[in-house]
Amino acid sequence: MKLTESIRNINKIPELRQRIIYTLLILFVYRLGSHITIPGVDAAAVASASSSHANDLFGLFDLFVGGAFARASIFSLGIMPYISASIIVQLLGAVTPYVQKLQKEGEEGRQKINQYTRYGTILVASLQAWGVSVSLSSPSSFGKAVVPDPGFFFAFTAVVILTASTVFVMWLGERITERGIGNGISLIIMIGILARFPASLVAEIQSVSLGSKNWVVEIIIMAIMAAIVAVVVLLTVATRRIPVQHAKRVVGRKVYGGGTQYIPMKINTAGVMPIIFAQSIMFLPSTFLSFFPENEAMQKIAGALAYDSWWYAIIFGLMILFFTYFYTAIAFNPKEVADTMRRQGGFIPGVRPGKSTADFIDNILTRITLPGAVSLAIIAILPTFLTKFGNVTPGFAQFFGGTSLLIIVSVGLDTLQQVESHLMMRHYDGFMKTAKTRGRQ
Repeated sequence: MKLTESIRNINKIPELRQRIIYTLLILFVYRLGSHITIPGVDAAAVASASSSHANDLFGLFDLFVGGAFARASIFSLGIMPYISASIIVQLLGAVTPYVQKLQKEGEEGRQKINQYTRYGTILVASLQAWGVSVSLSSPSSFGKAVVPDPGFFFAFTAVVILTASTVFVMWLGERITERGIGNGISLIIMIGILARFPASLVAEIQSVSLGSKNWVVEIIIMAIMAAIVAVVVLLTVATRRIPVQHAKRVVGRKVYGGGTQYIPMKINTAGVMPIIFAQSIMFLPSTFLSFFPENEAMQKIAGALAYDSWWYAIIFGLMILFFTYFYTAIAFNPKEVADTMRRQGGFIPGVRPGKSTADFIDNILTRITLPGAVSLAIIAILPTFLTKFGNVTPGFAQFFGGTSLLIIVSVGLDTLQQVESHLMMRHYDGFMKTAKTRGRQ
């Protein structure tokens, strides 16, 4: 089989084999840390009371950290503070001249931005860790006391441990990106989501076997979910190709140029980043509301923002639309593409070089971004509809629609593409016989 042959080829390349093993070891360390409970917390009490948060925003947060939050683990915050800090820095890059200048300074500017992002991660993690410590210390949050000896010492140690653990997880992600395979931050998020899949699948099967669900209806739902997965894959790899011709140049006796190439503009240029950005922003209200566990008005707002509510779906969808256009504008600059084409002697047939080319590319980018953004928003809020109208458990619905599925598909294709690139460089066949795997660019 083609897949078996590709796996054997991976084993023949020492560098690729070492990178994959290194990545798996780092992910194992992350999963191991997610089972270490914060000192001073009754792990058994947290586990028995975590079901009360299954359908609120804390439950969704727990999904991204692979159940670490429900276990009050030292990795309860996961990598989400880093994502939030990255959002803040990128937003500053759109409005602050100093950050814009750093973005144009190449590798040195990128290192400076990464440094500021790390500082921001520590600040965001500290605030979220404080919210977690307050929530754990309040009996009303879990319906029972999960911290036998709450007080200043517990709050201080919890904040320090959670913040340090978040920085450690960030470091693990950077090590995967540098010495492993794939994007480390994205892989950490994906492995946290996949860690919940077996338990969610078993719960869904048990509900069918106990007679609470009909087998025929369940098969239909599974078929619909499979179609959703196929749509997500198509949305991730779909491109709009713009033809570019290059003028012929005669250098000595050789003729250069004259061929036709294509600019592959992805329908979903922003990838999964709008989903992650929007999800990180949606976690902020829950963090703020955790400071007021005994305030009835605040808890009503928290209930209205539960991730299976209509208000959450509407706000989440609108934020995805905004961040899709925002991140696309950052990731793809039509003016720079037009200038590069002009320097290389390329042009789009029927379009004048320079500003006209930039406007032409920008017009196409705007047109294809709209259906991509709308599709992302619809897929992201599908779990709400599946939970309310499809009689699907919330945990299982997250894997066949919504943020979880989009992250799994995008990160999986991206990692697969990097593995295939290593195979192609060593003149081995990739995972596809007729074409290369098209992942995120």
